[in-house]
Amino acid sequence: MNKALAGLRILDLTHILSGPFGTMTLADLGAEVIKIEPLEGERTRGLLANDPKNSIDGMGAYFINLNRNKKSVALDLKSDEGRDLFYRLVKTADIVFDNFSVGVTQKLAIDYARLSEVNPRIITCSITGFGSEGPGMHRTAFDQVVQAYGGNMSITGNDVNHPQRSGVPIADLGGSLYGMVGVLTALYERERSGKGQHVDISMLDGQVSMLSYMATMYFLSGENPQPIGNSHFVHVPYNSFSTQDGSIVIAIIFDNFWTGLLDVLECDELRKPEYDHQPGRLANKTLIETKVAEIFVTNTSAYWLEKLEAERIPCAPVNTFSQALSDSQVLHRNMVVDISHPNGQTTKAPGNPVKLSRSNQEDFTPAPLLGQHTDAVLSELLDVNQDELAALRARNIIG
Repeated sequence: MNKALAGLRILDLTHILSGPFGTMTLADLGAEVIKIEPLEGERTRGLLANDPKNSIDGMGAYFINLNRNKKSVALDLKSDEGRDLFYRLVKTADIVFDNFSVGVTQKLAIDYARLSEVNPRIITCSITGFGSEGPGMHRTAFDQVVQAYGGNMSITGNDVNHPQRSGVPIADLGGSLYGMVGVLTALYERERSGKGQHVDISMLDGQVSMLSYMATMYFLSGENPQPIGNSHFVHVPYNSFSTQDGSIVIAIIFDNFWTGLLDVLECDELRKPEYDHQPGRLANKTLIETKVAEIFVTNTSAYWLEKLEAERIPCAPVNTFSQALSDSQVLHRNMVVDISHPNGQTTKAPGNPVKLSRSNQEDFTPAPLLGQHTDAVLSELLDVNQDELAALRARNIIG
């Protein structure tokens, strides 16, 4: 198999989004991801499952997308026998990934302290809303809650009285992304030490880290930044603008872009020496962007984009999903792929953004049915025979 992470085995205890997105990406890159589910199934299985527009044969869009390239083992971790089977699987694994609430892994006796006794090389990763320690660690966390706590909602939107969350669940996705960074970092360190360790990921930490230079600006100035919609606090014009048939964005960051924009707009009113440099444009931001808006609305998006691109001015259409997912560059990069259901039906989904020059194989197996791989995994990895499997199933230890 020409995949970078081939040979890496991950036991996936995640659910909903903040964990499954990370393990999905690792699976796309070749890791063997074994999804350990309760006998009734992981909760994401129920999301949109009965929505005729957003499901295939009782499997909703969430699960179809987030659990591709994974295997499913249904196992009762609350039972002694189920836990024993899990410990045996841990001996064969490299990573255990979860996004339970704080304290759940300890209650189940599957936390790093216990699992490292089973396998000293095991790497565990827990993604929680607020981390595994500190005064706020037990707060209930969902994506929007963490977006609010993390500060970015206060600068998203058009004014301070109408804060906006990100259109995509960036706190959940950020937790997954940092979880992947964490486990791969621990994996690299294990090559030197021979020992595993625990990776503690807080979704809130991820959101705060993404404040980046704006947080440093706050610390320097002492001033809370304000939401300014799609405009910029330094660059002008830098905004979204309506056209006859949609919206476009432009980003005039350097003075030479401004010169090119003037040639596109053919507006003598904006040809003033004080506008030739950023400080002068910033001082006259409202006037400049109002005039630019008046001009852009006189023609179509395609008309303006052709002219702007000819001048190499940073610009883009404000694409709908249908436009973004049919864009020639997106398609060329294999960022729209076919995803199958176990019954053979297919749909499309976003591809894997990690493109490698050599270990570049890309393929996508269907999200599994509940317990689809229980027998195969337990027999192949643990040498559990058919009689033992039948007995375990009769006692509701496996499904």
